[in-house]
Amino acid sequence: MARTLSDPEVSGRVAARSERQVIVFLAFLSIILAFGVDAMLPAFDRISEQFDLRPGSGEVSLVITWYLLGMAAGQMFWGLLSDRYGRRAILIAGLALYGAGALGSGFAQSMNGLLAMRFVWGLGAASPSATRLAITRDLYSGDQMARVISFVMAVFMLGPAIAPAVGEGILLVGDWRLVCFAAAPLVAVAVYWTVRFGETLPRSERRPIDLPATGRGVYAVCRTRVTIGYMLASMFTFGAFFVYLGSSAPIIDDIYGLDQYFALIFGASALFLAAAVWTSERFTRRYGADRVSMTALLVMLVISAAFTVLSQGAGGVPSFRVWFAATTLLGAFTTVFTPSASAIAMEPMQRIAGAASGLYGVITIGGGSILASLIDRRIDGSVTPMAVGNIAYTAVAIGLVLWARGGSRAIVDPDTRASKGGNP
Repeated sequence: MARTLSDPEVSGRVAARSERQVIVFLAFLSIILAFGVDAMLPAFDRISEQFDLRPGSGEVSLVITWYLLGMAAGQMFWGLLSDRYGRRAILIAGLALYGAGALGSGFAQSMNGLLAMRFVWGLGAASPSATRLAITRDLYSGDQMARVISFVMAVFMLGPAIAPAVGEGILLVGDWRLVCFAAAPLVAVAVYWTVRFGETLPRSERRPIDLPATGRGVYAVCRTRVTIGYMLASMFTFGAFFVYLGSSAPIIDDIYGLDQYFALIFGASALFLAAAVWTSERFTRRYGADRVSMTALLVMLVISAAFTVLSQGAGGVPSFRVWFAATTLLGAFTTVFTPSASAIAMEPMQRIAGAASGLYGVITIGGGSILASLIDRRIDGSVTPMAVGNIAYTAVAIGLVLWARGGSRAIVDPDTRASKGGNP
């Protein structure tokens, strides 16, 4: 049941919030996250020229990797602080760091300097990433919470359809540094809106930072087979998806020579991903999360195998239609798998949802970024490494899901050695 939003302890400067107002606010936070990734993609060529990077080498994809690593590193940090000091103060602090990282990226004088500031940018982005879920959890529960999260995720997936076009537009009037500077007005709007939106975590429900308790929670997550299994499986599917996210610009520009159509191509693919988010909930309700997650992985394995065969047969450069169809379908089924997998992973974590969700972000975003970087660097005039990487990562994810299914889904109590109702 939703918490009373007119409670003065919760409302801050806002007397009440409708569900629509909450969704729009959280969706805007999602747009900020997407901007940090997707608006930079059209600038890859300019960045490569600025820092003398080898065309088609995949080095420029580190601009995305280090942003995602920053996001991963900040998940637990911001989550713990928001439980202690409230959502609003921590969200504002994170947005300020986001803005500082964006401005620092714009002023960077070397590739290493740019990557360092991209990490800071991502570290700031971890705050809205973590707190938007916490805000949803503060205000809603059950089906209403799931509905709000679905709407917000759909908007986040629409980001790649819009942000690259925004980046392209900025590049028409300035260089790649102006794309970084464009984050400043977004931050200003977000901070103002956050102040107006108010606090959602009452003081009576805030918890002191207890590192031993956090450690016990993390340990409980790691020893719960179904949870850690699905988290690791998601890490590998994220890794495959991040390869597409980081290398799509060099592939479209350098391998297929379609740089003038990048925003259109990337946006069209993103629309399929957004549609998949909208439909995945219906499949889950009808067939169950277990069946949907495994079916999605098996379909991804088949698509990856066909993609690899076609790529190998074409000397590493299949037709653009083949590449576009394969990567779009793989991305769509990844978005089908992810909500089901996260729901299953979090099922036993009712009593330590904060620690579990923070660790989920660290593992999936951080681990996925590292896995993606292993493939990104091998994409040099050929898309075969992307195809083979999808086969390998999807196969590992299938094995992890099969292993995880043997674990208990009973609610875990981190202060006892056994779960309520059975062993992990």
